[in-house]
Amino acid sequence: MPCLLFLSGGPGFSAPRPHDASSWLKSATSVFRVILMDQRGTGKSNPITVNNLSRRGGPAEQAKYLSFFRADNIVKDAEVVRKTLVAADSYGGRWSIIGQSFGGFCCATYLSFAPNSLIEVLMTGGIPPGILEPCAAETVYRRLYKRVALQNARYYERFPGDVALVQRIVNWLAAQPMGGYETPSGSLLTPRALQLLGLGGMGMGGGFERLHFTLETFFDSEGDITPCFLKSFDQQMPWDSNPLYAMLHESIYCQGAASSWAAHRVRQLDEFRPAFDAVDAASSGRPVLFTGEMVFPWMFDDFACLRPYKAAAELIAQKSDWGKLYDADVLACNNVPAAAAVYFEDMYVDCELSQATAARIRGLRQWVTSEYKHSGIRDDGGRIFDRLINMVRDQILLD
Repeated sequence: MPCLLFLSGGPGFSAPRPHDASSWLKSATSVFRVILMDQRGTGKSNPITVNNLSRRGGPAEQAKYLSFFRADNIVKDAEVVRKTLVAADSYGGRWSIIGQSFGGFCCATYLSFAPNSLIEVLMTGGIPPGILEPCAAETVYRRLYKRVALQNARYYERFPGDVALVQRIVNWLAAQPMGGYETPSGSLLTPRALQLLGLGGMGMGGGFERLHFTLETFFDSEGDITPCFLKSFDQQMPWDSNPLYAMLHESIYCQGAASSWAAHRVRQLDEFRPAFDAVDAASSGRPVLFTGEMVFPWMFDDFACLRPYKAAAELIAQKSDWGKLYDADVLACNNVPAAAAVYFEDMYVDCELSQATAARIRGLRQWVTSEYKHSGIRDDGGRIFDRLINMVRDQILLD
């Protein structure tokens, strides 16, 4: 069987373990030997944790160390794995790859720098935006805040009673002596931290329901916050187990310029600041909007596990000498069969920006659909995998 490498989303998340026999994996293992590689810094690949990062030295040493954990080096690692596992007489030593979300970004990097190692490429919710820009982060967030606002509107249409509930929660948190309430992890649950629940609640399949049933546990019968909610909030914030996401997220858009906390800067623009000001919205009777996959500098104040790394995070945000992640000339001459599932209503990877990049990858075939959110590969992976593999092998004809 040929080998198929799965590149997971993130950055900073390990490969899924096959204990649940997800539907895409069932389909894939019928025709491939599937390799679930923990990207460097995750899982069993020398994971970076909030405990061991401090051993790398001070903030400057930590920031320098973390700079080696982006897509360019993930591809270099994958090449070592390929040369070790894939026999030379198996498709000339080549393998196929599939990437979800950030894993799709890694696929585009792979196509840029090691295309001769690939049989075919599949991407799900992960065509990288702005590949010609030195840093596309600001462009990305100007689009994504609009998509996040739209998802909030749909959420409140689904659960109209939550408008008043979330306003009440925000007002209660703002009235606390520290402007928030300490969670069991030692973090400070502030109104702005509450908005981060949109990361998993707004743009994933079943996310609306998970968010709603989390929020309904906030108050007890006497109007106090419940231990149940506090525990749930801590569990939904991945920063202690996945610090790479918080530290490196905006750098995935950088190849020659600094991100300078792009999501935070864009949020302060007149176009978005009133809508995403939780305290002002709650006090004036407007719906409180949750945020999406954005990372903000104040998270390194509000979340206990991130506080020791505030200085390192600032150095990373201001780093401007990032290396290239994509080679537009190579992609324009691409000869590797490639297919992508693009989710029209994706809240994390803007569809229009994806289309602009797709037009620069020669031969890339797309399935643009509004049937799924960003988590399509998890929600209906078998169907998505089968369609993409048939597209990339020209067994489905598209206009």
